[in-house]
Amino acid sequence: MQNRDECKMEMKGIRLGERQDLVIVKQVEFGVYLAPSAEKEEERVLLPQKQVPEGSAIGDIVNVFIYRDSRDRMIATVREAKLEMGQVAQLTVAQMGQFGAFLDWGLEKDLLLPFKQQKGNVKQGDKVLVSLYIDKSDRLCATMNVYNNLRTDSPYSRDDRVTGRVYEMSDNFGAFVAVDNLYSALIPQKELYGNVELGKDVSARVVQVREDGKLTLSVRDKAYLQMDKDAAKILSFLEERGGALPFNDKASPEVIKRETGMSKNEFKRAVGRLLKEGKIAITPGGIQETGSNTDTNVIDRKENIKES
Repeated sequence: MQNRDECKMEMKGIRLGERQDLVIVKQVEFGVYLAPSAEKEEERVLLPQKQVPEGSAIGDIVNVFIYRDSRDRMIATVREAKLEMGQVAQLTVAQMGQFGAFLDWGLEKDLLLPFKQQKGNVKQGDKVLVSLYIDKSDRLCATMNVYNNLRTDSPYSRDDRVTGRVYEMSDNFGAFVAVDNLYSALIPQKELYGNVELGKDVSARVVQVREDGKLTLSVRDKAYLQMDKDAAKILSFLEERGGALPFNDKASPEVIKRETGMSKNEFKRAVGRLLKEGKIAITPGGIQETGSNTDTNVIDRKENIKES
């Protein structure tokens, strides 16, 4: 009986986790054996009888996917796997187990996503973005570390609107995004506004197509368009707070971002627009909507907005 190392040597020409054309070199009761070629008959893998195409004969070529069955034996299937080596795909968590999450990838045996390869709180029913890798035991597993398998040949250009999945958050770099679950993109830290969350889809604008093909994104519109939205947002805040805000454009960037989701520059531009239009007035302690009956002294409420 062969040990595992000998088995790996034998299977060198048969690629785990990939679709490939193999030749039928032997027929048995329980299926057919496939090999890379008739000359490499010793390197073979079983295609179970229930999956053998009708009328198949020795010498025929069959296109199959190679994986391991429930007993960790290399096996072939004519079924379409939802994910192959080098690809990225969104798969559903079928169930949680002792060693991780099991993903439905279209084959009889679910695909293991080990706990150490997960990002965020993964639970049954979730749709997760993953790639394939071969672990130390020569088994196929899933990983949510998809960066190296994302493509850099997107069809998008500057100012195009795109949608993608946030697959990693970095304090240094920002939010890493898989546009269309295919293409490599980044929302830089300075562009992170609003609800950009790990594992969630985000809509963004392409601000740059880098020389390496990767995309730089922003969740904000162009400045002249964003200014209108930000101005409307400030008016909405004023309405919600009785016509006055307990801070103005002299507040720290941290306070402004925490309270409004805007950068200080964006906040100042929007405030300037509203001042020019006569819709607001700046008070010693904040901002007041023009025509509001609110007491202009909003300093008393400023103590609730602590500098961070």
